Formats: sequence, structure tokens, C-alpha cells
Amino acid sequence: MQANRRNFLKLASLLGLGFTGNGITKTYASPAATLTAFGEDSYSQTFNMCGYAAPKLETVRIGFIGLGNRGPAAVKRMAHIEGVDIKGLCDLRPEKVDAVRQQLSKVPGFKPDIYTGKPEAWKKMCERPDIDLIYIATPWALHTPMAVYAMEHGKHVCVEVPAAKTIDECWQLVKTSERTRRHCMILENCCYDFFELLTLNMARQGFFGEIIHGEGAYIHDLLEGNFSKTKYWDMWRLKENFRHGNLYPTHGLGPVSQIMNLNRGDKMEYLTSMSGNDFLMSAKAKEYAAGDPFFQPFVDKSFRGNMNTTTVRTHKGRTLMIQHDVSSPRPYSRIHTIVGTKASAQKYPEPERVAIGDDWMTPEAYNALKEKYEPAITRQIGAMARKFGGHGGMDFLMDWRTIDCLRNGLPLDIDVYDAALWSAIGPLSEWSVAHRSNSIDVPDFTGGAWKTNQPVDVTLSKGGTTNII
Repeated sequence: MQANRRNFLKLASLLGLGFTGNGITKTYASPAATLTAFGEDSYSQTFNMCGYAAPKLETVRIGFIGLGNRGPAAVKRMAHIEGVDIKGLCDLRPEKVDAVRQQLSKVPGFKPDIYTGKPEAWKKMCERPDIDLIYIATPWALHTPMAVYAMEHGKHVCVEVPAAKTIDECWQLVKTSERTRRHCMILENCCYDFFELLTLNMARQGFFGEIIHGEGAYIHDLLEGNFSKTKYWDMWRLKENFRHGNLYPTHGLGPVSQIMNLNRGDKMEYLTSMSGNDFLMSAKAKEYAAGDPFFQPFVDKSFRGNMNTTTVRTHKGRTLMIQHDVSSPRPYSRIHTIVGTKASAQKYPEPERVAIGDDWMTPEAYNALKEKYEPAITRQIGAMARKFGGHGGMDFLMDWRTIDCLRNGLPLDIDVYDAALWSAIGPLSEWSVAHRSNSIDVPDFTGGAWKTNQPVDVTLSKGGTTNII
């Protein structure tokens, strides 16, 4: 019955029909972004990128697109990893490129070419035959077009979160990666935070037993930052908040998804999503507009609600909760809760904790547990990662691991199916919110390969040979 209702809602959405529920009849305009999800149920995978090992690259030649917020720090980190050659720097704004070029001039051996001043300057860099990897840190709407173009021109891709804004874009990434056999990794740095890696290794070794439930979130008070006239080019981040749903799901979802082996032994079946009203953003727009006409176009816009809660059921009957709130005045949290048949773990509110049964471990017992289950990656370069930084070191761990895999011809920890699945929560949650929180099926971007795909390896049983400069 439930499956039939979901299928009916799909059909109603496709045909533009209204539907009746709980005595209320209303016609909804389904976001066109989600429609492709309904046409890919029988997708036949052309090549499995999960576990795919591209040919080794002794030197990984990189071009960076987007040098506003995250891009400059990524260039700085990559300059300290063995086997990296920074070949190109690209941003629409010349002053951003100049600032990074000056920063890089202090490190011997790098003489990148510059691409700037024109909206499509990035294409010239992607077309170069002497670049192996394109690193994308631009506004969200540019992620998929740039990633697809780069893969079409023979480049591996690392793309910031979310990798796609629509289901159609998710499928574009998957199909292009499979056809070109080029990696498309979503830069989900939270998968490389220390407690997340620890709990992943614990799960791999059976500490939690069978995983039952997971929770993740992005709860971060960005209200003032979203209204900054200088932080985000053309106010793009504020404009994203006109969408109603879980707009930024991957920070909380990525680590939990890996622990649950989604796309690798289990898959999402369907989700439901609910948003409350906006209690702060519209008021903030009016407040700013009262003193600055620049903000007048944002007055009377329909901003997304403060809190969105999205719940997911998997094929194996596990459940996930993913939350999004970037405007309420509350402490930062990604939640990161893992519940198994034997034990559980939780990161927020701090301090991070592990429980067996209904009792939290003592600090002494937890420290012994950390020593026993510390994954090889943090044991090997954790101290150096903390030194070079990037959200406490997780950014450096992510970049180092990616380069090490490419140099050793190893599969990447995060593949294009993860990029598509984690990003798909955004548009699917929009659909559910628009349809009174009804459930919607989640596409299987692996085309059935999730049944045999293997879990992520955090042991460094292969690789781990790249030095830090």
C-alpha cells in the first residue's frame, strides 16, 4: 500500500495532477529538478566506478577553479603534498587569482597559469592535456556543469559539496563518470574528521554490531554570514535559501552513509522530509533593507524554514535522520550518532562519546578504545594533518588521501555514486516538503551494483606512500 501511494505521487507529480490526502485537496507544482528520478528506475550501469582503480599518476597535475572561500586553502594544502604539480588557477575575479598566486609564490616549484576575467575561462583550463585533476570550489550551481565538462575532457574531478542541485545533475555526473572512466569525488571533508574515521573503523571491525540507525546534521548559525555583501560572490549563498528542503545534507550524511555501507551492501529506499517556517531570514532581510537599498530585492522572498528534518529508510530496514538549520541561534553540530546492536557513539554535543548499553564509557575507557581502533590514516599522518589544518586537519587528510590514491592507482574512498546519492537528498527533500512530507523513492545510482560493491577501506592496506613536504 505504501509503495503504491509513493508510485501514485510520482505519477501525479509527472502529470501535474493534484492529489487528495487527509481530506485536503491541493495541486502541487513538482520541482522539475526531481523528475528524472522517476525515469531511471531501470538504469543499467555501463561501467562500475565503485572500486575502479584508474592508472597510476606519479605526479598529479591539478587545476583549481574557484578561489573565493575554500579554494585558496585547498591550494595551500596541496602545495605540501608530494607528487602534486599545481598547473592552473582560475577565478572570475582577477584579484582572487592574484592573491593565491602570491601565496603560492612562497613555495618553490610551482608556476601555475592564470585563467580569469571571463565567465568561461575555466573551460580553457579543463581543455589542457597536461592536467590530470580539476578541483572545483565554486558556487553550487556551477559544480555539475564544471565537473561534467572536466570529465569529458579527460580529467578526474574533485568537487565541493553538494556536487549537484538536481536529480538530473546527479545522473549527469554518474553517466559521465562511467562513460569517461574518470573519478568524480565529492569533497566531503567530514568523512575525514578524526572521530568519524574512528567510528568508521570501529564499525568495520564489528564493534557496534549490526548498524541500526544513524543521525547527521548541518546545524550552523550562518544567518549574518549569508547576508554578507563580500563573503559570497553575487550573494549566491543567500539566494540558495529560496529553496525549501535540506539544502546542505552531505556533512552529516557522508560519514554515516559510509558506516552504513550505502551503495556498498545497502541502499536508500525512500525518504520523507519536513520543514518548519522561516522565523529569522525574512526578518533579517527587512532589517538590512531598512538601512541599505542593496537588500531590497530580498525583502518578501520566501526563505526556507529554519529547521528541516529528513528521514530515510534503507533496503535493510535501517533508518537515518538528517537535519539542516543554518539560521537559528544555536551551537554548531553535525550530530554524528551511530547506533548498533552492541554499542553506540555520539559526537555532539561535545565531548565525543561511546556507549555500551545505556552507559557512556568513562574517559579512561574511551581513550583506550581510541588507541585500539585508531585507523591507519590518522595514525600515520594525523599529527601532520592537524599541523597543516583545514577544519582541524580533516581537510588535509582528505586531500592527502585523494592524492595518495591517484598516485598509487587505488580506488577513491568517495566515488561518483556517493556524490550523486548524498547530493540527491537536497532536491528529493524539496519534493517531499512541497508535498506535505509524503515519501519519495531514492534513485539507485549504482544500477544495482550496490549488492556487490565493497565497503570503504580505512586501513591503508594499500597506498599510504605519499610524503608530506
